[in-house]
Amino acid sequence: MKSSIPAADKDKIFGSLSVANRAFQKLYPGDTGHRQPVHTVYGGANLFSHDIAEKMGKAALAHAALYAPNFCVLAKALGLEGHAALPTAADEVAALEKRLATMNVEDGKSDPAWQSFTIYNKMIAKLQREPLEDFRIDFEDGFGNRSDEEEDQFAEKAALECAKGMQAGTLSPFIGIRIKPFTEDLKDRGLRTLDIFVSTLVAETGGRLPDNFVVMLPKVTIPEQITALIDLFEVIEANSALESGALKMEIMVEQTQAVMSSEGKNPLRSFMDAARGRMVAAAFGTYDYTASCNITAKYQAMAHPVCDFAHHMTRVALGHTGLMLADGATNVMPVGPHRGDALTPVQILENMDVVHRAWKLGYDHVRHSLYNGFYQGWDLHPAQFTVRYAAVYAFFLESYEDAASRLRNFMQAAARVTLSGDIFDDAATGQGLLNYFIAALNCGAITEAEALATGLSMDELRGRSFVKILRDRRAAAERG
Repeated sequence: MKSSIPAADKDKIFGSLSVANRAFQKLYPGDTGHRQPVHTVYGGANLFSHDIAEKMGKAALAHAALYAPNFCVLAKALGLEGHAALPTAADEVAALEKRLATMNVEDGKSDPAWQSFTIYNKMIAKLQREPLEDFRIDFEDGFGNRSDEEEDQFAEKAALECAKGMQAGTLSPFIGIRIKPFTEDLKDRGLRTLDIFVSTLVAETGGRLPDNFVVMLPKVTIPEQITALIDLFEVIEANSALESGALKMEIMVEQTQAVMSSEGKNPLRSFMDAARGRMVAAAFGTYDYTASCNITAKYQAMAHPVCDFAHHMTRVALGHTGLMLADGATNVMPVGPHRGDALTPVQILENMDVVHRAWKLGYDHVRHSLYNGFYQGWDLHPAQFTVRYAAVYAFFLESYEDAASRLRNFMQAAARVTLSGDIFDDAATGQGLLNYFIAALNCGAITEAEALATGLSMDELRGRSFVKILRDRRAAAERG
């Protein structure tokens, strides 16, 4: 049937649409597929050392061994799947562990204790292998009020320790510093710390920064604060051995004005634009934000409705831009009230109760973040690492079978369409499923073998692009 639309008209109309479509795609390129850490740990700059990751890992393992000596204890504390039927007597737990350890994965999945057993063992392995994924050397809230002379000294010392960690290979995979905000009264102090730290570090390393190094700017309220930081980045790079564009930054969303400007608009996209391509992440500050909403301290928590509002506003403004988005922290520490080596049985039980209640609170908060699509959060103490990884692993493992089946079926359908020469128009869904497996693999929730069960190769997974996988498979099929 002949078209009633002249070709010249169609080309003119679609030509204009193509320009608009490409402009939109440039603004919203989608997830980068780069690894995103599951947590960021904040620690005062005065306490930072080159081996902080090792120290925190040992502390986290010792804490887990004390308060979760076996998987049954952890499962009951957190309410993991099947926890009610798990034994408590030591001999029964040991017998169950021995039986589960001899089972293969397929048989184990039919056992109600298998998932909590798997979560526990993966969590312990993670604490042994890579307990700390991201660390922020903190010169703001975690540093406290100190004199300029003290902050100068600690900025230099932290930079030297960072350089030592680079040399020794002991730094966490992601690392950065949090400076003071660029408010009118603190901007000079924030700049001075940034300048001392970076200048000292690059002088010590010959112009190198750690992998995935980032500068966090807290309490951002207007885009001009970010513009100033980027301008200063350029000056620092021009006057040092750093390459142009080497310094990256992230922001904290922790003021109501970061969610709604004086003009009644969500300003977060303007914050990203002000960074001129150097912003890589945005993190939520639970307690400053709830305080800015006039929420009293007793109710300042990650699950408060005002936080959910800010989360959704952040996701709406910055989703599909490639920025990594992170939730905040639980400030109830899982640390017992009684200290020392000569505790009474009553004190030991009180400690256990306090720690387990704090673990459950933290577990619920992490699960709430994951439910809302925030796959990264803050931790403030090594005692929180256990619950962080347990929550993340439970989240991924609970949906693994369904996701693996969906991705296998999805790949088969996509291949049929692609090989027939048609356009596959649901690549976003495929990329979402692919991102799930990449994130689960990166954090240790699943093994390479479990990832390969999707029908993808490790090269395809590492490529992180669903569209590229389809393109490469089509090219391979056409060749032969």
